[in-house]
Amino acid sequence: MKIVSRNEELLRDALSCIPQPSSRTSLASCNRLIRFEDISAAAFKIQCGVQKTPCTYSRLSKQYGMDIYLKKEFLQYTGSVKERGVLYLLMSLPQEQQRKGVIVASDSNFSMAVAHHASELRVPVFVILCTSTAPGRVRMCREYGAMVISYGATAKDAQLHARRLAQENGYLYLEEEDSAVYLSGLGTVGLEMYEQVPKLDAVIFPAGGHCGLLAGSAAALKHLNPHISVIGVESESFPVLQESLKAGHPNDDQACNNHHFYGDVSGVCFGNNSLQLTGKLVDKVVAVREEDILISMLRLLEYERATVDAEGAIGLAALVAGKLPELKGKRVAVVICSGNLELHLLQQCIARALTLDNRVCRFSLVISDCPGDMSKLLEILAREEARVLDIKQERTFVTSELFTVEVICTVETRDKIHTAQLRNALLERYPTAAWTER
Repeated sequence: MKIVSRNEELLRDALSCIPQPSSRTSLASCNRLIRFEDISAAAFKIQCGVQKTPCTYSRLSKQYGMDIYLKKEFLQYTGSVKERGVLYLLMSLPQEQQRKGVIVASDSNFSMAVAHHASELRVPVFVILCTSTAPGRVRMCREYGAMVISYGATAKDAQLHARRLAQENGYLYLEEEDSAVYLSGLGTVGLEMYEQVPKLDAVIFPAGGHCGLLAGSAAALKHLNPHISVIGVESESFPVLQESLKAGHPNDDQACNNHHFYGDVSGVCFGNNSLQLTGKLVDKVVAVREEDILISMLRLLEYERATVDAEGAIGLAALVAGKLPELKGKRVAVVICSGNLELHLLQQCIARALTLDNRVCRFSLVISDCPGDMSKLLEILAREEARVLDIKQERTFVTSELFTVEVICTVETRDKIHTAQLRNALLERYPTAAWTER
């Protein structure tokens, strides 16, 4: 594809006041104008190292009244879109630095991408993790080919140790930042979606603190078609990006501590480059509730057979929550950027989402402790086609009349309407039945 630059002035304005890189990162590269040519060059250079993931029409389209296309970046080797920026960053390092090696100190998707691609490029790679890191993350980094060292009780301890090792041994200390190289690699997602889905009206990205994917892809999409609406989505609990845009500088006060669920979108806003690009090129940033993210994860699992984490599901959550009514009848692409959900969290998320979606409910009622009364209750549940998940009987601490038993029952239903039908049927037979509100 021939590269013809059209929107360089807009991009130049967006980055006109960017300061020089601070000591926050040891990557010796100037933050400069991110051009469409940079993104296109990144796409050419990394094409053999990352997957060109599918962007397919979703069965969820009818449910939400628009043509939805899902860009499935969770299918990358490490389950994250971060591979694009990481690979281009590593390939852009001087040969001398590639020979010495790199070091990272976090359990994020960024670190796993560095572990994998550095190993593939035969660059020595070290990952420093604190002792409280989930065993699954430690194992994955080792399997990707990194030398993993456990050090310190906190992430800060691990980072200080990594910086010390980098200084003593000549390693390059890497942390996720917003250099032009990294953003150009992430921006290749925008290029691919533009090629894969003709006549796009809007594209939805995860936002939050680490908004490099949003900023880099917006630069590509707005160059190719300024009329495509670019939308970022973050959590209501920590609107990092919205607060930073209002303040005009990265805001560290909104960071979330629930890292294990929210992943990289819960961090602080990490750089002016991404922030300024977002302010100039992104049309809208919306916030969604945690409940919407959980239901979005459930929808993706059921309709797309896609097991994703909160970062991967947050874009679709804006449609689930009805935050973008102006997209009805439009052609919309949603980036599903990450699928690294720990197994114990997966089980909790599914259980909670089913409850929020009115498909698992609990009720209690008091019946006579006589033969046959329990079977009558079960007959009603069977007639109403409710699936019994759990049933308990309490005799000792019942405060009602003698020779009665309190039954606490958890059942699964098809949907909200089915739940209401079951509730009416039980109240007709047991007027004192009490339902546990979610």
